[in-house]
Amino acid sequence: MNAFRVGLIGLGTVGQGVLRVLQRNAGEIAGRAGRRIVVTHAAMRDPARLRDCDLSGVQLGTDPMAVVNAEVDAVVELIGGISPARELVLAALQRGKPVVTANKALLAEHGNEIVESAGRNGAQLAYEAAVGGGIPIIKALREGLAGNSIDSLAGIINGTCNYILTQMTAKGQSFADALADAQKLGYAEADPTFDVEGIDAAHKLTILAAIAFGMPLRFEAVATEGISAVTAQDIQLAQELGYRIKSLGIAKRNSLGVELRVHPTLVPAGHLLAKTDGALNAIRVHGNAVGQTAYVGRGAGGDATASAVVADLVDVARLQGADPRHFVPYLGFRAEALRDKRALTFAEIESAYYLRLRVADEPGVLRAITSILAELDISIEAILQKEPREHEDATLAIITSQIPEHRCNGALEKMLQLPFVRPGASRLRVEHFE
Repeated sequence: MNAFRVGLIGLGTVGQGVLRVLQRNAGEIAGRAGRRIVVTHAAMRDPARLRDCDLSGVQLGTDPMAVVNAEVDAVVELIGGISPARELVLAALQRGKPVVTANKALLAEHGNEIVESAGRNGAQLAYEAAVGGGIPIIKALREGLAGNSIDSLAGIINGTCNYILTQMTAKGQSFADALADAQKLGYAEADPTFDVEGIDAAHKLTILAAIAFGMPLRFEAVATEGISAVTAQDIQLAQELGYRIKSLGIAKRNSLGVELRVHPTLVPAGHLLAKTDGALNAIRVHGNAVGQTAYVGRGAGGDATASAVVADLVDVARLQGADPRHFVPYLGFRAEALRDKRALTFAEIESAYYLRLRVADEPGVLRAITSILAELDISIEAILQKEPREHEDATLAIITSQIPEHRCNGALEKMLQLPFVRPGASRLRVEHFE
């Protein structure tokens, strides 16, 4: 049987990884796909740049549309961003060519258009590498858990944030110092906004929630908070209260609609997500039949992400020429079965909360603060009082019961009006995963 020919758009870290994995594991891959899978065409931005892979037999160029138009059996898009990636992916699909992509931003923001085009043209669309790097979470949700109604999922889906918070926990570093280390190691970009403000994780959560809940992709509905306001003191106090702080993407559904949120979160220290450190990713999924399942692994890196790209290519090669009705649905549900769902705002979501207050060291402070919580019918699950050093204020850390955000905000506003409470309080959400 003839080899399955691949056109590769992008020869950066992941693109080179795809070539290495296809060459290193050629025998196993051919055994699984039923034929050899080879890259025959590739487009790159800088032909002069040295690359850590064998490019013999690959027709190279700088025009990505030439790859789309070439005699290839599938197009792999690895350049990222919205444009020209969107135009290239749509052009390939309009020609009926399967597309494999790792582009979470493109899928989150324009995925509904892309899915519609794939269906209209009978072309395969695969994107395992868009979420979780080498973790097969897309396949797990679309296929392995297809017999379940998914209640919720939560995960560490941005390795940069996880590395920064791990450094702050392990070394007591400030956010700024931990970020600088992440940039030196290549975990964070020179402009880290997409990572540390939760945008990258929101893109990934958009994709996971669509598959889990059978809904269109709704990136604009994800409520997002970054980690830049988390302090070393918050990290330390959380530890003393029995928690770790992690940046999580969380999707839940209830009778009111769906919660789609990304934010720093206190997680019980014994939980799997609390123990996932460094640049690793971890995702917990709860289905009504299987219960809790968990997926942990490298969320980025050339060969790890290439592993997911190649797995998609194996699936695409197996189904070449098949009736499109036999494809796994692009978002896990048939197009006619997708249902839009109301997305709850932060103000509507219930959560437990961690509050940190800096207060004057004088009698009656604790009584006044707990009185405010009592007036608003907010229970205290835990409280920690740190005595001041000389000439400093005292610190109070409180874990509340589960309450709507507007009640928490109302209580915090009243507390900050007390004469002995200083500006600069901290408020973070707490998840117990019960």
